[in-house]
Amino acid sequence: MIETVVHSIRVQMHSHHRLVILKELHGDRHLPIWIGDFEAQAIAIELQGVDSPRPLPYDVLKTVIGELGGSVDRVLVVDLSQDVYYARVVIATGDRTVEIDSRPSDAIALAVRAGVPIFVDESVMERAGVTLENDDDVSDEPGMISSPERPEAVAGMSTDDERLSVFRDFINTLDLDDPDRRRGN
Repeated sequence: MIETVVHSIRVQMHSHHRLVILKELHGDRHLPIWIGDFEAQAIAIELQGVDSPRPLPYDVLKTVIGELGGSVDRVLVVDLSQDVYYARVVIATGDRTVEIDSRPSDAIALAVRAGVPIFVDESVMERAGVTLENDDDVSDEPGMISSPERPEAVAGMSTDDERLSVFRDFINTLDLDDPDRRRGN
């Protein structure tokens, strides 16, 4: 298993699709995973340290696990099959460990709230991981919601699996200037 961090959340301006990018903690590969709007916002809110006026479902789940005597131990991205990722949330309860099937987006949202590591199976990273030729064009600070100023700067991504070219196409269409400026603030 490869330990990763949430490197960034990307938004495609034309379609508003969201993508979370996990980055190897001790390497250069990135794992792009398509996620929903709500999940992207839930991850971003936690990474930015924004307090929600009411608990989100991931906050509730973390609280329920804790109240039942357990704790979230880690999150695992364990498989990729037919372009669908599979994850597991590992929960420790006393002397017992339980693995719960989960969508990666939900598992990641829970992991950032619990402050636990996110691991990716080596076979998943081998099949879907990409290396950015010029990582300077992407924020170096893990967890930042960012993108390059010039979307074409990410065009140098390499992968062994041509089926993943959709991620390259998506990243090349990104236009993520300062979000406050787009809203007119």
